Amino acid sequence: MNFSFIKNFIDLLEEFDLKNTNSFYPSTVEGFKMWIFDEELRKKDQTEIIAEWEGKEKGRSAESAINTLLVQLNRYAKLYSKSAIADSEFSTQEDFIYLITLRSHGAMSKMDLIKKNIHEKPVGILIINRLLKQGWIQQVDSSEDKRVKLISITPKGIDTLENQMTKIRQATQIVAGNLTYTEKMDLIRILNKLEKFHNPIYTKNIKPKDLIDTVHQEFLFDKKRS
Repeated sequence: MNFSFIKNFIDLLEEFDLKNTNSFYPSTVEGFKMWIFDEELRKKDQTEIIAEWEGKEKGRSAESAINTLLVQLNRYAKLYSKSAIADSEFSTQEDFIYLITLRSHGAMSKMDLIKKNIHEKPVGILIINRLLKQGWIQQVDSSEDKRVKLISITPKGIDTLENQMTKIRQATQIVAGNLTYTEKMDLIRILNKLEKFHNPIYTKNIKPKDLIDTVHQEFLFDKKRS
């Protein structure tokens, strides 16, 4: 019997157990096989693959490619969201996104709801008014500040959302496309890093005419020097 092979196999099982603390992979033979496959792809990606993008040979920057790809992916996602709510009571994807936000995070002020969805106030108010008219959300005075209205999802809103959640979940799965598990985790990590960079800028409510100059001076250049 090849005891060295058995020892290596057990070591690999231990590594799988240690790295799978959040149970992203099933604790089964199939889950173990999926993890090994993704690990090998990850190693290959790190050592063999160099990123390519349209226009690179003509001097197009990586930043330009990233910006274009993010915009295009957002448009693809909107197409799938539009399909997910076809023949439903929802007018736009923002309708169900606002409801999902309220169901996940609980009651909040109008402005907190709008900011959490990265909308400008006029756009957010239109969405909220539409949801109020449908009876999918309700508003009450805050017990801490009577000037503030707290928004929460209603039972009718929950039922309407649940009736469409199967297609909404299918749409989100399609957006992730053919990424492997490891690629999904890497993408989440990278997107979270970008979110943590941009959100503090967004919360400062910088005037549009000053935004780019302010970000370059206070957020980009300072970080590069540090």
